[in-house]
Amino acid sequence: MSTDKRPQQVYTLVVEIGRKAGDGLPKKATGAALMVYASGVDEAEAVRETVAVLKQADTAPLDVSGYGTPEDREAEGHEIGEEERELMQRALDDNAVIVAQVTPFYD
Repeated sequence: MSTDKRPQQVYTLVVEIGRKAGDGLPKKATGAALMVYASGVDEAEAVRETVAVLKQADTAPLDVSGYGTPEDREAEGHEIGEEERELMQRALDDNAVIVAQVTPFYD
């Protein structure tokens, strides 16, 4: 058995969702942007897992933008606060998808 398993990393994703019955968004919202921390061996896996989890949660994912690992983001000049790091670590520890922020859209 190979022990060359690629390590899980955590990725920051922004997912745009549309409206769907039971999605939990405010009544007049037309959709939302979700900031998500998701673990995966690569960003593509993190995106697939995130979309699957959001569909199970009765949302309608439309588009996903990836912002990479914390190291990628820092290289781009992003500042990452302690609370954000804790959520990222939780996503990694639990092999989870964590929605950190929801920003509803209105027309």
